[in-house]
Amino acid sequence: TARKPCEATDRRFKRFWPTMSPGCPSNFPIRTCSTTSKYAIRTGVSESYQNVIINAIKFYYEQVEDQPRQVYALPRPKPPKQNPKVLSKDEVKALIHHTENAKHRAMLMLAYGLGLRLNEVLALTPADIDAKRMALYVRSGKGKKDRDLPLTESLLLLLREQYRQFRPETYLFEGQTPGEQYSERSLQQVVKQAAERAGIRRPVTLHMLRHSYATHLLEAGTDIRIIQDLLGHSSIKTTEIYTHVAQNKRPISPLTELGL
Repeated sequence: TARKPCEATDRRFKRFWPTMSPGCPSNFPIRTCSTTSKYAIRTGVSESYQNVIINAIKFYYEQVEDQPRQVYALPRPKPPKQNPKVLSKDEVKALIHHTENAKHRAMLMLAYGLGLRLNEVLALTPADIDAKRMALYVRSGKGKKDRDLPLTESLLLLLREQYRQFRPETYLFEGQTPGEQYSERSLQQVVKQAAERAGIRRPVTLHMLRHSYATHLLEAGTDIRIIQDLLGHSSIKTTEIYTHVAQNKRPISPLTELGL
């Protein structure tokens, strides 16, 4: 039985076949897949997005057009292995200090204080806060996994303050329309503007606070498997990337012993 592609898959597929529709003939030449992949490379599409395009092509032929599974002779580009971008503790402090709005400050402090992803911050509801256990519940995070994270007293007080001030109806952080989530774009703008006020010259995103949380925990001597659990990583290999940026994991240069 042919399946209907999800909205994201359909959008990515049509990104490179703008004239295609569900009624396209099933014998559409497979060689066009290779042509499309090359076009994506020429137009500067990232390696990870190229893989998404290839998966969308496979989905269309095998699930929508109900064709038999086959091997597509398409190159699978490998994304570059980049280290996570991390802020220093002083930069994090300055970023939060230059965020006066209680709602904005609470979102930034959750990202850094608990290592939350952007969508996890925005999906929080008042019911996810357990003041008696001093815990915050992350429901259906990445990989559909739940996490229970420890709340600090200062963060709990700030969350209460912003709740009393803004009185959200559904989500802990809402935008101009009551009951609707605060938008991802608006939150990234909050971070960008706070970084400018703090005098941080390099680009800063909310996810850098999550990276900084993990790195600073590792530098403080926290066991990497505990960090894995706090971040919600399925594999320890994902967490191990922070060993590449943690300063206390690097040997002292022999240059220091030369007395120069």
